[in-house]
Amino acid sequence: MIMGRIKTQLVKRTTNELLEQYGDKFSEDYEKNKRVVAQLVIGVGKKIRNIIAGYVTRLVKKQHASE
Repeated sequence: MIMGRIKTQLVKRTTNELLEQYGDKFSEDYEKNKRVVAQLVIGVGKKIRNIIAGYVTRLVKKQHASE
């Protein structure tokens, strides 16, 4: 069994809000998503920004796979 990292409520809440408001700006490319998150979310550190961008990328890929 593979154990993953647990996302905090802050990361999940922020990611869901970003996807609801700006879902069309995100893609399956992590680097692009990282730049978009940096523009949209002001005042977070690099680590949190990267975690959010990674989670956004994962959710977008999952959404496209289910379509």
